[in-house]
Amino acid sequence: MAMVSPVVYVLVFGGGFVALLFSLLLTLNVLRQDSGSEAMLRISSAIRGGAVAYLNRQYRTVAMIALALAVVIYVALHSWVLSVAFLLGAFLSALAGYIGMMVSVRANVRTAQAATKGLKAAFDVAFRGGAVTGFAVAGLGLLGVSALYFVVRDPNLLIGFGFGASLISLFARVGGGIYTKGADVGADLVGKVEKGIPEDDPRNPAVIADNVGDNVGDCAGMAADLFESYTVTIIAAMLLAWASFGAGSVSELVLPLVLCGVAVLASVAGSLFVRASSAARVWSALNRGILVSAILSAVGFFVVNALMFDHYRYFISSVIGLGVTIVIGYVTEYYTAATRKPVQQIADSAKTGPATVIIMGVAKGMESTLVPVIAIVAGAFLAYTFGGGFYGVAIAATAMLAMTAIIVAVDAYGPITDNAGGIAEMSKMPESVRAVTDPLDAVGNTTKAVTKGFAIGSAGLAALSLFAAYRELTGIEMINLYTPAVVVGLFIGGMLPFLFSSLTMRAVGRAATGMVEEVRRQFREIPGLMKGKAVPDYARCVDISTKAAIKELVLPGIIAVASPLLVGLLLGPEALGGLLAGSIVTGLLLAITMTTSGAAWDNAKKFIEAGNLGGKGSDAHKAAVVGDTVGDPFKDTSGPALNPLIKVLNTIALLAAGLIVSYHLL
Repeated sequence: MAMVSPVVYVLVFGGGFVALLFSLLLTLNVLRQDSGSEAMLRISSAIRGGAVAYLNRQYRTVAMIALALAVVIYVALHSWVLSVAFLLGAFLSALAGYIGMMVSVRANVRTAQAATKGLKAAFDVAFRGGAVTGFAVAGLGLLGVSALYFVVRDPNLLIGFGFGASLISLFARVGGGIYTKGADVGADLVGKVEKGIPEDDPRNPAVIADNVGDNVGDCAGMAADLFESYTVTIIAAMLLAWASFGAGSVSELVLPLVLCGVAVLASVAGSLFVRASSAARVWSALNRGILVSAILSAVGFFVVNALMFDHYRYFISSVIGLGVTIVIGYVTEYYTAATRKPVQQIADSAKTGPATVIIMGVAKGMESTLVPVIAIVAGAFLAYTFGGGFYGVAIAATAMLAMTAIIVAVDAYGPITDNAGGIAEMSKMPESVRAVTDPLDAVGNTTKAVTKGFAIGSAGLAALSLFAAYRELTGIEMINLYTPAVVVGLFIGGMLPFLFSSLTMRAVGRAATGMVEEVRRQFREIPGLMKGKAVPDYARCVDISTKAAIKELVLPGIIAVASPLLVGLLLGPEALGGLLAGSIVTGLLLAITMTTSGAAWDNAKKFIEAGNLGGKGSDAHKAAVVGDTVGDPFKDTSGPALNPLIKVLNTIALLAAGLIVSYHLL
């Protein structure tokens, strides 16, 4: 190992620094682009101001919670290192989201302006803006975990870092999701359904809040989500290496870090292959970037395995992980793309009204669980068999998450194109601009769905690794289903994703109700608003969404943190193991169902808006809008928030494992 040690440092730290440098270069490139007219800048500035104001308030709220938890960790576990690691994980997670959002809210107006030159120019700006987020997430995550490990030399102390990242991810997903969907639902119900005006019409008072929400939810929220998945998966693999092979097994301990360093470099190369000159080639261009990154990563994984080990078990596991990524991406694209049969079947069902749209959308979401679950369990089984146990499963999960940079880049492209279309509509740019931004946005819905599928699928494999690490830390040999306490834990764990989803969906409902009432009031009380002779009070709607999101994000977070602690302390470590198992199974299935249904409803609406089945304003369109409105909290709030929920439950269990075991030995 001494001979490869310099190579390890170069790949790990070099990969992290290259990711951040590439992110900086992309930022400079985006900012050099033309930002358009004064009207466009005014709208973009309003979106940016609302996004920054919300994120600042969210982080101030979460910072107080994080500081309190850091004190609790120190008092309960007597470790200042864990407390500092916790705060570092929380800070870097928040920073990754903040960096990405600050570029996203500047790339949107530049994408709209670039659309005047054609699709290729607009696509390039949007993808580069999204790639800033992806490479910032990977760079900060890799450097954060690596630096902490090489300082403390004990992966058990990295659990605090993972918990900090998970906590921020949970709050960012819940808060951002409530914000964006409360505004979106309110804007659609009054604007599209009641008033019959287009999406992003400047007469709609909620339109700025809706565009702000795209950034705080789909950009900052997703960045925090994938940062957490990325770092927690690395930490879980290192914990299993420590438990399975001992502190002297340096090669196994650093392998997860090395794989991520290799994949970041491969993703930089893969991103250079992302080019599109027509609407029909947008998805294939983005998918090409993912495939090239995966192929180059596989080659790098082979070389690393050959240098570090005298066998190829871990290379096989890593390739299995990459394969699961590709399968989940393909299946999600199939069920959510407007050009595919499932979405068109949902659109066709709109001819008979909103009820059949909702029935068909839920059915397709449930159906979409089949192949991803088979891929995940087959991947886990094969990685366990050929990779030498649960460490092989952890390496497969790490290989999946090692692709985070390019996957998040593809995802963050979505809110930029969505905002670009909104800016074009609100600033009354020519129809030719919307003819460019609309197909980019439609593909953006699919890319966001694919990323959520990737995040959820990787959560399944990563959760198995975390579960195995929990077993090692507690010394549990078996979780006996004939034990009443285990059955109680299993059912509580199975119930938690449903309770959590209920809370977040009701929060969106309450936020949307307040938004609907405000939008109706403005249309009713502001003279000339509907005729376009008056300016709506956009700031009032932004304030409603901000207050609703901050108020509603706390309770779901408390439940996520308190549940494993209560079950573990009251019923024992085996019961907590049951809780973790139950939450993994139901959380995975529910998340896939909700995110797929929501994205499919959205693109079914866009399929009709493209001129099919009567086009905009038809009865089928109105029914599809209802389906899309129901799907909004499915795909952008409750569904994706289940990923950090599962991770928070597991990291809390790992953090408190020693305390729980000691308590029950008294």
